[in-house]
Amino acid sequence: MSFDKSKINQKETKDEKDDTNLPTLYLNFSFYKVDPKWRWLNDIGKDEAAKEFSSLIDIANTKMKVMTYSTIGMRKESDFMLWSISDSVEKIQVLSSKVYTTILGKYIDTSEVYLSASRPSIYSNKITPSFMENDKRLKYNIVYPFVKSREWYLLPFGKRSEMMKEHINVGKKFPQIRLNTSYSFGMGDQDFMLAFETDNLMDFQDLIMNLRETQVNRYVVRDTPMIVCVHKKIFDIIKSLG
Repeated sequence: MSFDKSKINQKETKDEKDDTNLPTLYLNFSFYKVDPKWRWLNDIGKDEAAKEFSSLIDIANTKMKVMTYSTIGMRKESDFMLWSISDSVEKIQVLSSKVYTTILGKYIDTSEVYLSASRPSIYSNKITPSFMENDKRLKYNIVYPFVKSREWYLLPFGKRSEMMKEHINVGKKFPQIRLNTSYSFGMGDQDFMLAFETDNLMDFQDLIMNLRETQVNRYVVRDTPMIVCVHKKIFDIIKSLG
């Protein structure tokens, strides 16, 4: 397998109150649906496939960051998700290509793919995505694309900042929930990709219900599909596919 030898340093030194010096990272959320024919493969074949795919993820993690999630039973469109974070889109492409060369790769189709990039928030220099600060992932990751109306971007910056302050203050009431906001302008159909990490889905539901009551919500065009992902080792995910 060929990967670029440079490695992401998520611990890069930075001013605690200023995100402007953080490196730009690319995020990819790839969702996969398994062909029913997979279930007819014998157990030995499935074991070999799980080991092969696990090895692929382990190698990829020496060059970038790849996290694996089960979506079985959460939505009908997918069975698992790979969340990749890299300093280049080419590394993400290499991994995606290698996925299809595996045994499992012959039994899966991509159902959703979202691409985005990290960048400092224009509304607060104290907001850092969780993936830049925490290596340990929480149990659930709720991933969804987010689109605001064109009217929002035509509002005076001061008015937008005021509404976003309300929005941010709601989030501060839920410190147990980690926010990962990334930007898709010019890269995808959405404006942002949101990934909320939590150990309690009801806490996340409470957060969303509170956010629905903020003024920013007037300018939300789309925030679906909302996909609940359960953090698991890829070997266990593959073994659970039937």
